[in-house]
Amino acid sequence: MQQKEILALLQSEPSPHPVSVSGWVRAFRSNRFIALNDGSTIRNIQCVVDFESFKQELLDKVSVGAAIRVEGEVVESQGQGQDVEIQVSKLEILGEANPEEVKLTILSPKRHTLEKLREQAHLRIRTNTFGAVMRLRSKLAFAVHEYFQQNGFFYMHTPIITGSDAEGAGEMFRVTALDPVNPPTDDNGKVDYKEDFFGKETNLTVSGQLEAETYAMGLGKVYTFGPTFRAENSNTSRHLAEFWMIEPEMAFYDLDDNMDLAEDFIKYIVKYALKHCEDDLVFLENRLLQEEKSKPEAERSAMNLREKLHFVVDNNFIRVSYTEAIDILKNSKPNKKKKFKYVIEEWGADLQSEHERFLVEKHFKCPVILFDYPATIKAFYMRLNEDGKTVRAMDVLFPGIGEIVGGSQREERYEVLKSKMATMDIPEEELYWYLDLRKFGTCVHSGFGLGFERMVQFVTGMGNIRDVIPYPRTPGNAEF
Repeated sequence: MQQKEILALLQSEPSPHPVSVSGWVRAFRSNRFIALNDGSTIRNIQCVVDFESFKQELLDKVSVGAAIRVEGEVVESQGQGQDVEIQVSKLEILGEANPEEVKLTILSPKRHTLEKLREQAHLRIRTNTFGAVMRLRSKLAFAVHEYFQQNGFFYMHTPIITGSDAEGAGEMFRVTALDPVNPPTDDNGKVDYKEDFFGKETNLTVSGQLEAETYAMGLGKVYTFGPTFRAENSNTSRHLAEFWMIEPEMAFYDLDDNMDLAEDFIKYIVKYALKHCEDDLVFLENRLLQEEKSKPEAERSAMNLREKLHFVVDNNFIRVSYTEAIDILKNSKPNKKKKFKYVIEEWGADLQSEHERFLVEKHFKCPVILFDYPATIKAFYMRLNEDGKTVRAMDVLFPGIGEIVGGSQREERYEVLKSKMATMDIPEEELYWYLDLRKFGTCVHSGFGLGFERMVQFVTGMGNIRDVIPYPRTPGNAEF
């Protein structure tokens, strides 16, 4: 007998033909009603057992958390909450779950804090909240590929082990095969990386951008979607040490083209979630509404989850120069009354999340793209403007998060790039290949990076980035 998914059964009509379905028990009431879930949907299917037709010894094993298979007819439901249910004719226990042990886990049918769920991350996918979040994550990942593939981009896999620091921040995890206690040393007593596996110092990548640029110069439009790593000691709700990045790079695109693409791309994947993940979004929206009831009125969101998603889809992103944004922030009430943690005093300040959220949520009340940042606070590869002090950078700012996308028009002029690398003490010999792109058919080109977890966080409404990735890697934590 062909096994059916619960999602398909809930969308089907009553039928006299028996079906088979497997899943995990969420509840068993009155020795008669089993709530069964297989992960295909947030909704359970009710399986009705005629307890007089089954041995009590078998029914005693139908406990919360147990894996079972049932066979029976799909019939019109007599109860509320579902259109159909299964009239069980056969019941099989696939995997038992001891009720006393279940009580000690997050599988027990009571509310658990998100902190508690993180402690048992191997089991949290069995909860409604994480089932909803991870189904959405999967759909969003598919939407990313669908968007780029439909728009003429080629998917490339950039190296995870690299000898270059794309961001120039130095916050990288070292990759080595040398003896950690007694590594070989050179004549100066320093570690001799020539003796290492790759013959040089290597790290886990912080970005695939530089390599993606090389491929854009031959394929025109490419994108990467893979893991990246930052050895940044940030224990916040917005940072991970391991996360996934989406990085398109496009030849012949200037900054305006880049901003157009970022806005169109974001709207596409948010629309995709609204269209394909309604049940999970409704659940997460209701969860947030319950959560907000405990907050003071002033701290509650003005929009529910789906309203916030439609807000992004239905509004044009306003484009504002960094210089204009600084003037707005300097003259804002929070700044004048020193309510900002980081008070804006002069042009050149590096904007913080509180500033970005003020611009989006309080001032413009729509998504914002800031552009033309001071060169001193941005990376070496960004194109220098004619004023000599700003670069063709852009950041997309979202409500509740702040920066969700960072990108720029890349510096295509050989001598200018060479000069910027010298100013920032970036050795030419390390990035000779990157400079070569400016010698052999250079052209205007652009790209951006979007942290996938921040997008998932926005779409799901989850407050902590650790709750939108299966097994979060953070300072002091590499469990599971």
